[in-house]
Amino acid sequence: KYGKIREQVAQELPELISRHHQRVTANDQLQELLEQLKAAREEIGLSLSDLARLTGMDRSALSKLETGQRANPTVETLVRYAEAVGKRLVLSLGS
Repeated sequence: KYGKIREQVAQELPELISRHHQRVTANDQLQELLEQLKAAREEIGLSLSDLARLTGMDRSALSKLETGQRANPTVETLVRYAEAVGKRLVLSLGS
């Protein structure tokens, strides 16, 4: 009984580890994007209150987005933020 379970775990483990690494990489890329957006906001001298007014989004939500406390922002949120700081969001598909 336990041998079958160990065998199944041994077969599935490499794929699980690979998926975990992909998620970590995606999360790192999202964090880098958020840092770039914040830098763009600061570069043009916008406060979070200014950004809230331009995007129609809540100031605290924007703060949480910038600090990574909002783990799964929508594409629409990122597009609105980018447009407000004079940037455009470009997505790509990799393999």
